[in-house]
Amino acid sequence: MRGIWLKRVAGTVIVAAAAAGIGWFALPRPTPVDLARVAFGPMEVTVDDDARTRVRHVYTVSAPVAGKVLRISHPAGRHETSLHVGDQVTAGETVVAVMQPTLPGFLDIRSREELQAAATAADAAVNLAGAEVRRIEAALTFSRDELRRAQALSRTGAVSSRALDKAQFDVDTNEAALASAKAQLDVRRSEHAVAAARLIDPSGGSEPTNPNCCIEVRAPVTGRILRIIQESEAVVPPGAPLLAIGDPLDLEVAADLLSTDAVQVKPGAPVRIDGWGGPILRGRVTRVDPAGFVKVSALGIEEQRVQAVIDFVDLPESWSALGHDFRVVVHVTTWSADNALTVPVSALFRNGEEWAVFTVRDGRARTSPVRIGHRNSRQAEVLSGLSDGDLVALHPSDRIRDGGTVSERDAR
Repeated sequence: MRGIWLKRVAGTVIVAAAAAGIGWFALPRPTPVDLARVAFGPMEVTVDDDARTRVRHVYTVSAPVAGKVLRISHPAGRHETSLHVGDQVTAGETVVAVMQPTLPGFLDIRSREELQAAATAADAAVNLAGAEVRRIEAALTFSRDELRRAQALSRTGAVSSRALDKAQFDVDTNEAALASAKAQLDVRRSEHAVAAARLIDPSGGSEPTNPNCCIEVRAPVTGRILRIIQESEAVVPPGAPLLAIGDPLDLEVAADLLSTDAVQVKPGAPVRIDGWGGPILRGRVTRVDPAGFVKVSALGIEEQRVQAVIDFVDLPESWSALGHDFRVVVHVTTWSADNALTVPVSALFRNGEEWAVFTVRDGRARTSPVRIGHRNSRQAEVLSGLSDGDLVALHPSDRIRDGGTVSERDAR
């Protein structure tokens, strides 16, 4: 009997233990979540974007005339300059480029024949004008002789005063005609010289015979060379850019902001500048352009952008390592508060048309509608619905239910 009774007790214990185990496994377990506390603290909203530095005033030195510019970045010779990017130049003193006059181009057969015919015609015109001068000189000599005879006869009354006046008129007319003919001869000789000059062969040598023929282009301002545009020797037209000069200490930041962000940026807004390899710098917005432009992003999307110009607030010693056209990241402050009630953005989710969070009290999650104000990438300003010290669940998943049990996830 005793053995039977022990078997019954053991069986009962085993069945009870099995039932308890099944019941324990069937009970819902708390969902592990990350928790954060709602608190008062400083908060700011910024517009973040890539930007670049630039020298405020860049002077582009251009070729004053058409000609051959000698190599700029080269050991200095008789006419060559020895300049490199970063070299210091002085306004009106430093020679930044040397130019030689362009040699005339070679003539093809048809052009040469045309110019030869023009030279022949110009030579014939000179001969014709010379003959006309000689004819008028002869006529003038004759008219002067007639005037002298008329003057002698008029003293005896043998000719009338009208005949004397006519002789004087012929002399004056021939003198004027002779002056006109001599001027015409000079014109024809000049035309002949022009036609002959066009026939000069340019193969007499590529170097100018006069060592003082070259044009020296000097720096328009004091600064440093930012870029050498035309480094090698080449023939350039007038106005061709040769190099750019500026003062690296006269630096500003240009940021191309999305137009939807630019409307929130006002002149005078504070800016944090980082992402350039040095410490965080302070800046201030000085200008937001009134016109936008289209810029294609790296993903091939056309974006409407607006340029904002930012000045450095810190002393030049803190950003002296920056130069022209360096990449930086700007954070333009559009709103800030010293003591705002904030909640992590990762705790927010949409509940119909409203924002909501899961607040955690006594191990249970409760859906709490909230009204939020300003937001940034990490925090949101709480206007109503939460209090200082409330615990909220971060990154709420579909496993969390209103009234369900939760537990804080192990930080390990």
